[in-house]
Amino acid sequence: MSRIPLPEVDVQRQQTLGGVERVRLRSAAAALTSLLALAAISLVSGPAVASESAVPCALPRTSAHHSLGVDSWNSSYPRPVRTLNAVMIFLSFPDSRPSTDPKDLAADYFPATSRFFDQASYGKFRLNAEPQQRWVRMPAASTSYRIERDWDPGQRTRYLRDAIRAADPTTDFSKYDIVYLVADPDAPGVDSDATKVVNFDRPVRADGRDIKRVVTVFEHHPPDRNVLAHETGHVFDLPDLYHRPQDGKPGDWDTYVGDWDVMGSQFGTAPDLFGWQKWKLGWLDRQEVVCVTGDGTSRITLEPLSASPAKAGAAGKRLAVMRTGEDRAIAIEVRVSAGLDRASCKEGVLVYRVRSASASGGGPIQVLDAHPDSEACWEKSVYPPLADAPVELGETFTVPGEGIKIEAEGRTKSGAWTIKISH
Repeated sequence: MSRIPLPEVDVQRQQTLGGVERVRLRSAAAALTSLLALAAISLVSGPAVASESAVPCALPRTSAHHSLGVDSWNSSYPRPVRTLNAVMIFLSFPDSRPSTDPKDLAADYFPATSRFFDQASYGKFRLNAEPQQRWVRMPAASTSYRIERDWDPGQRTRYLRDAIRAADPTTDFSKYDIVYLVADPDAPGVDSDATKVVNFDRPVRADGRDIKRVVTVFEHHPPDRNVLAHETGHVFDLPDLYHRPQDGKPGDWDTYVGDWDVMGSQFGTAPDLFGWQKWKLGWLDRQEVVCVTGDGTSRITLEPLSASPAKAGAAGKRLAVMRTGEDRAIAIEVRVSAGLDRASCKEGVLVYRVRSASASGGGPIQVLDAHPDSEACWEKSVYPPLADAPVELGETFTVPGEGIKIEAEGRTKSGAWTIKISH
């Protein structure tokens, strides 16, 4: 499972027997030897692309890894507001004969992952995946790479070096925005806990394209539900929202957001992305966000996050935000049992804190529990204490430490929720 960010390679063109020109890697081994591959925890803040800097409740993007600031976009990452092309490369090893056909492994992930993003983005983003049809042979035994969750950087570098070099003769990397490297799940050295995104210190240059990151997949067959949607989220600069116990101490991974976002748990019953994350990605327009400012009482109407744009209408609002500090805010959205959240067991107004200075895995989003003394959905929730977190119809919730009172007053005939906010 994913829980947790390589150097320039010269290229040269070589003529093949059929007269078809391909770009090949040159000196890949030497160029990749010095990789410092940090799994989803390094890349500096990166250059900005201006977006929401004039919006009063848009938190600033900080140097925190995968910062949830929305005033600008980190152009080191592809923004998923268009069609992006992905290649899925299947890697076998000399110490194991694959027992699964690549097309069956591909079916574990696609079209399900593409459908996930099509729904989450309201059709604004399309993930076009092209799985390869045969195995690419790695030069060394799977056990030799010592694959594991907190992988030795040297061994991870060796694995990536070998994988890119082995795949290059049959892969035109210039065609793709995203690279998935899928290891034979039955190879003895493959550890499913090592699935993650690896960002490169410096892009790998192959076939005329800079490869800035790859998704390394080591899942069982069939894999964990929504695992590739989670990993692909990192490709778009989204943070891990789970809580990882420190120093190997026991603890619950899901105390920050529970079921309420695939970047928290790929097993969650409500895996749709938070409205804040959709705002960051460009899937919510400025007019769909309400900035609640000043003191007093405000009444707003929010469409459910899962509602299609056609149903919500041009003026539909989906996210309300109250800024509580330089890099902090309270966000409000409506989650119902529909769309990607169809398996959720509770509906209502979901309230959460956002901290743009908190790094991936450090609690950049924390769901606030409107029912702290109860739990729900023990049979399917990843964290029952937060399964009933939403404010239900007719209820009032006061945000701890902020003096903000939120009341779910009613629903419109179209299904929107009317909310009173006092502060």
